[in-house]
Formats: sequence, C-alpha cells, structure tokens
Amino acid sequence: MYLCVLPKKDKTLTEPAIFATETSCDCRAPHEKLTITQARRGTPVDRPVRVYADGIFDLFHSGHARALMQAKNLFPNTYLIVGVCSDELTHKYKGFTVMTELERYEALRHCRYVDEVLRDAPWTLTPEFLEKHKIDFVAHDDIPYSSAGSEDVYKHIKEAGMFVPTQRTEGISTSDIITRIVRDYDVYARRNLQRGYTAKELNVSYINEKKYRLQNQVDRMKEKVRTVEEKSKHFVYRVEEKSHDLIQKWEEKSREFIGNFLELFGPDGTWKQVFQERSGRMLSYALSPRESPCNSPPRELSPLRSPSPPSPISRWHNARPSPPASPKGATASISSMSEGDEDEK
Repeated sequence: MYLCVLPKKDKTLTEPAIFATETSCDCRAPHEKLTITQARRGTPVDRPVRVYADGIFDLFHSGHARALMQAKNLFPNTYLIVGVCSDELTHKYKGFTVMTELERYEALRHCRYVDEVLRDAPWTLTPEFLEKHKIDFVAHDDIPYSSAGSEDVYKHIKEAGMFVPTQRTEGISTSDIITRIVRDYDVYARRNLQRGYTAKELNVSYINEKKYRLQNQVDRMKEKVRTVEEKSKHFVYRVEEKSHDLIQKWEEKSREFIGNFLELFGPDGTWKQVFQERSGRMLSYALSPRESPCNSPPRELSPLRSPSPPSPISRWHNARPSPPASPKGATASISSMSEGDEDEK
C-alpha cells in the first residue's frame, strides 16, 4: 500500500517558502514514478506532483520569476522545489556572482510560486539526488546547457522522460543587467558618490573621484540653469498672455470710443442736430427780435450831468392829454383844457 504524507497547505502568499531538509515528502512506500500524461490528468490524487527547478538566480529578475511560474503551472497540482547553487560551485563552473548565496536563497524564498528552497543544490542531478528528494520532473528551458565537461547537463534527465521544458523570457537576463552596469559604469559611480558612498567603497581612484564630483557639480549647475529657463519661459508666456489680453481690451475700448465719437460728431450725429437747431433759433431771433417790455425800469441819469431843460415842443407833447378811453373821459379832458385857458388869460 502506498501512503504519502501531504505537505502543509501552501502559505507562499503570506509566508516565505520553507527550506528543504532531507526531504519534505515522508513516504512509507517506494515513490511511484509518474509519466507526463498521468501528471497532466491530475493523478495521483493523494499527493501533488513534485517538480524541481534549479539555477543560480543571481540578481533575481522577472525572467527568473516567469520561468518558475511556468514550472508551478505545469500540472494541476504541483509542488515546486527550487534548487539554488552555492557560491563555491557557481564561482567554479560559471563565474563570480553579484549576490551572495544567502541573498539568493532569501530572494527565492519570497517568490510566490516557490514552495520549497533547496540550498547548496548540486551542479549535476544524479539519480540518487532525484530519489532522495522524491522528484517527479525537472523543469528548465530546452536550450542545451553545456557545463562541467558536458554538452548538456540535463541530457540524462531528458532521456529518462523526466524533463519538462519552460520558455525563456527574451530581453532580460542577469548577464544583460551586468552589461548595462558595466556600460554605464561612470553614471552609476557618480550616482553612488552623490548618495554618500566613498571612493574606497566604490574602488574609484582619487583622480576619478575628483572627476566624478566635478561632473556632478556641472550637472547640478545645468539643472539649475534648466530650471531657471523653464521658469523664464513660464514668465514670458504669462506676460505674453497678459499683453494679449490688454491689447484685446484696448482694441475693444478703442472701437467703443470711436463709435461713440462718430455717433456724437459724425455727419448724422447728435451734435450736428443740436447745432442746427440752435443755429435756426439764433437766426430766427435775429430776423424777428422781440419787443422790449413796457415795465422796464427807466434809465438812470448820471449824477455828473444835469438834465437838459425840456423844449417847448416836448413840453407840449407831455402836456398833451392822452385820448380818452370813453366819452366821459373825453368830456372831462375838454373841460380841463378850457379851465387851463382861462387861467392863462
């Protein structure tokens, strides 16, 4: 009878993946070998399919994560074990790494697709290693991996029917990232000098340190000039906008003033009508002046000049009575004239 203790419930979304010990599958019977067809059908139902993926995983990036995602989703029920090679093996067979082995272990533990991390993984997988960790399949990209005197370290895995290929992510790799840093070395050296790292920590010579600091000062000055230019452009734009508004308002006021002027002083303006009316009145006054009022005050004589004696004619005219307004008045005037004649006699 086959009995296998299931691993604990997946906690990769809330906790880091566990580190592998001798084996995480405590089987009391020989580990049943599965075919890819059986694994894809979801059998056996009493345990997950144990998939192993190994690598260096230096400068862990999205290409690594996508490969592990593919390995995790190869079968309906997959338990993904990731083997990470140590610094000693990596430096011997591949080259120097940027991250230490402890940093690389921790990076893999916090990938959501990883169930278990196997530290100090072997460079070449042996049947004894596969049996020890109860591995059903090995996942890796299908490109032959020549190393350690072998044209393809996964050749015997492929021949045993335990190899499942994954796809590489184009445009991203650890070598590509290192190439970018080496290509732009001066930029990153200046960047870290600005952030407080010493020339000794960066392995930068005294002359290069001074050169980088001078370049940083020049860049800061350029940035200040660029900022001033941007502010000046903004100020000029605002002035132009205000000037345009002022010119537009001035044109509107000018048109309004000219219109009012023409309405008042134009050929058919209000002022012409008023002038014509006043001219007509003055002309009519000149042609037919009004009579002076009867009760106008008498003209006063100058005190320096004595009044001239009235002439007999004027006295006669003054003594002459005014014509009577009625017959009775005429009778009275005749009687008064006769009385005056008698007196003179």
